[in-house]
Amino acid sequence: MAIALQLDKVGVGYHGKAVVEDISLEIASGITCLLGPNGAGKTTLFKAMLGLLPCASGTISLFDRPLQNWSRRDLGRAIGYVPQAHAALFPFTTLDVVLMGRSPHLSAYASPSRADESIARNCLDRLGLLSLAARPYTELSGGERQMVLIARALAQQPQILFMDEPTASLDYGNQIRVLDQARALADDGMTIVFSTHNPEHALRIGDDVALIFAGGLYANAAPNLVLTPQTMREVYGVDVLIGTLPGASTPSIAPKPREMSNVP
Repeated sequence: MAIALQLDKVGVGYHGKAVVEDISLEIASGITCLLGPNGAGKTTLFKAMLGLLPCASGTISLFDRPLQNWSRRDLGRAIGYVPQAHAALFPFTTLDVVLMGRSPHLSAYASPSRADESIARNCLDRLGLLSLAARPYTELSGGERQMVLIARALAQQPQILFMDEPTASLDYGNQIRVLDQARALADDGMTIVFSTHNPEHALRIGDDVALIFAGGLYANAAPNLVLTPQTMREVYGVDVLIGTLPGASTPSIAPKPREMSNVP
């Protein structure tokens, strides 16, 4: 299995103060869920993997090439990025927003070609959004906007896709739709790094979990091996129940009810 992203003894921080230290991690095909409580250093590490923060120590390599040796243009072609949310200030059409994903492939001052528009439309169609192509992006619902941002990232034709808590501001139904789209993309061969606060998301779609805690890598393995009642108690300070519902292929996790708080 080819390694897309490799972290070797990475330390990252701000103003000379380390936030995460000595993290070694290999990310291959499928979905790697970056998980951890508030303040653990997950967001800082995520920024470093995107090349937005320099490493204070260690190295991060994308396809065996250190990130610092990549140009911003080449990184824009190799890495797709889906943020938590996007402030819509101008009434661009949905198609125009997705076409922005073609920017790394255009020369300076060039306009998107018919081929670029065809790629953008195909990305919208893949996500079931083609009927929204002419709609102003500012008029879309939160869930629709998030799916459009995924389409924009796909229009870059990246080799690896970073999704930074893409369900954070969505209602339950739209959360599931985004999760299912991420899983479908991974099943089609996309390598995805999916940052989330919700362990249930990792159990639902993850192939691998990198659990960040207290500035380090607490655990890295398959979701069912990392997300155990003991781990949840030690990292999040909560007692949980983990089990598989009838007919389900993956386990689910839920806080232990108050009336069971004294039950081992």
